[in-house]
Amino acid sequence: MTEALKLTIDRRDGLAVIYTEGYINNQGGEEIARAAYELVDGGYRRLLLNLTGTKIINSIGISILIEIIEKMLEVEGKLMFCALTPTIEKTFHIMGLAQYAAIYPDEESAVAQGAAT
Repeated sequence: MTEALKLTIDRRDGLAVIYTEGYINNQGGEEIARAAYELVDGGYRRLLLNLTGTKIINSIGISILIEIIEKMLEVEGKLMFCALTPTIEKTFHIMGLAQYAAIYPDEESAVAQGAAT
């Protein structure tokens, strides 16, 4: 489980989509945080993490995602997730991430419902 996380970022009008591919552990979480903070510094207030390529997130990765949520709340932004595995989605609900970041089944519904609010 040491595969490096790969990120791809799609910048759109007012929305940035971060695509992940691989394991979100401490290193992967830090990469996501770095990208998210750069996007926020660049004026983006709506971020969507598309986790299609991620099957596993460890506890440190989740704690870093919580830090990103806190940052988005500070800047009155919005963090959304889409394309989670059932296990990751259940974990996000148990850990409370779903209270502060919307979860959508796919990118299309996230963009249609979440990006508009």
